[in-house]
Amino acid sequence: MAAILEPKPVKLICGLLCADKALLERMQRRLSEEFGPIDVVADIQPFDFTHYYDDEMGPGLYRGFVAFERLIDPQRLAEIKIKTNELEEQCARGVREGGESWAVAAPSPARPVNLDPGYLAPSKLILASMKDFSHRIYMRGGVYAEITLQYRNGWRTLPWTFPDYGSGRYDDFFTRAREALRRQERKEGSA
Repeated sequence: MAAILEPKPVKLICGLLCADKALLERMQRRLSEEFGPIDVVADIQPFDFTHYYDDEMGPGLYRGFVAFERLIDPQRLAEIKIKTNELEEQCARGVREGGESWAVAAPSPARPVNLDPGYLAPSKLILASMKDFSHRIYMRGGVYAEITLQYRNGWRTLPWTFPDYGSGRYDDFFTRAREALRRQERKEGSA
């Protein structure tokens, strides 16, 4: 019989999608307030892979990523996805009501920001979703998870990997976050 082992802590990350760079940066700070200090930040880049979000978020979107210093238990991903949905709604409500801290440069879209939490383990990137599909596994609270990328001497795509994640454009961020995780694992292992 196999021994029951507790999972190792993982590195929480969050992708941000937004048409307003200033709002994206404010949301990074808000995520830090919620989930702790950020230790790896990706350069904000144009999101030009699809027009899927245009109706809901407007054109000219930007993509950013952050990774958090504090490692988490992987089963917390469902709870975190629910919380990021609440943060999206708070932002949308703030933009609609014209709150100064939520002001946006362009006309107010229905969904000003999209937050995509996930986690990095040494061998994979897992993303949370509220949508079921054949390759997703139910967690709880309406939240599903999928392996989006595998790490085997570099990042590898899977048949369902989103085109932007599979493009290699974000590999530098994922690699730096993975390296931070590995350093944390070594430090905890030597303690």
